[in-house]
Amino acid sequence: MRFPEYSAPHLAPATSVGLVMRRVVYAVVPGAAVMALLFGWGVLLNMLLAVTTALICEALMLRLRGRPTGPYLRDCSAVLAALLLALALPPLLPWWITVLGVAFGLIFGKHLYGGLGFNPFNPAMVGYVVLLISFPREMTLWPAPAFIGGTGPDLWQTLVYVFSGHFPDQLQFDAISRATPLDEVRVRLGQDESLQAIRGGPAFGTLGAHGWEWINLLFLAGGLWLLRCRVIGWQIPVGVLAGIAVPALLFSLIGPDQYPGAAFHLLAGGAMLGAFFIATDPVSAATTRRGRLYYGLGIGILTWVIRTWGGYPDGIAFAVLLMNMAAPLIDQYTRPRIHGRGSA
Repeated sequence: MRFPEYSAPHLAPATSVGLVMRRVVYAVVPGAAVMALLFGWGVLLNMLLAVTTALICEALMLRLRGRPTGPYLRDCSAVLAALLLALALPPLLPWWITVLGVAFGLIFGKHLYGGLGFNPFNPAMVGYVVLLISFPREMTLWPAPAFIGGTGPDLWQTLVYVFSGHFPDQLQFDAISRATPLDEVRVRLGQDESLQAIRGGPAFGTLGAHGWEWINLLFLAGGLWLLRCRVIGWQIPVGVLAGIAVPALLFSLIGPDQYPGAAFHLLAGGAMLGAFFIATDPVSAATTRRGRLYYGLGIGILTWVIRTWGGYPDGIAFAVLLMNMAAPLIDQYTRPRIHGRGSA
């Protein structure tokens, strides 16, 4: 937000909230485009519904709080939160569930705490977790990627299903849907199948989860660009990825037929999106340099634990919210020592 300038001279700010948020949006675009290519029109429809809902809720809450709408709408914080939530939602989710998740995240996860800069929890993950707990079946069914399950529904069929709940022309949702690779591996391992047998199915790709590996690699590229632009620091992404990869590697060496390796976990689900775009939220994350590394490690380890033994296939959202609660304590114990003062 820009403040009024009353007298000269003034130095133009090197950065702003709007510039930072827009750069993060730009970095998300390549991964989102490939996701839309693989999973169909529903990805774009989710993003459109989420952004529209976010702008309406943002304007409404700003009016109710007596704040100017223009500057806050232009900072793109609501747009970014909506996009991150939309990318975590199944492409054929009923429209009202998407609207409910975005509205809850922005109203209860952001504005009721005082707006941008005061929210202790990541608003996008607040909305996602509420939807995941409330609608577990709808939130875990995804269409098969285009190169596995055929062409999938076209734009008209997607619109009809999202807004009515039924496909036209005899097309059935069960015929095009499948569990995500993380969910499929979790369920089949729970049925005492070996990982070697599961690897022969569509869940595994060349590097990681089939289809998701390319999405995650593009989110990784976008995250590296954010690091190069100094929009985010390296501590949280490195911590998240290390927290996922190290236990996954160790347990895969101990039980190679029971635990997927590090590559699968890093290139499946929302690993890269979570590490570079969600966990790095500057408001709800830890703020000290050493604290950000511990914060990221906590998210990564919790994500791997939930994926391995929890009841949900991907644990990014729960891990982020749990570490949001721990962020103030982490900052308290990792504050750098002030020069000129000795330790007590």
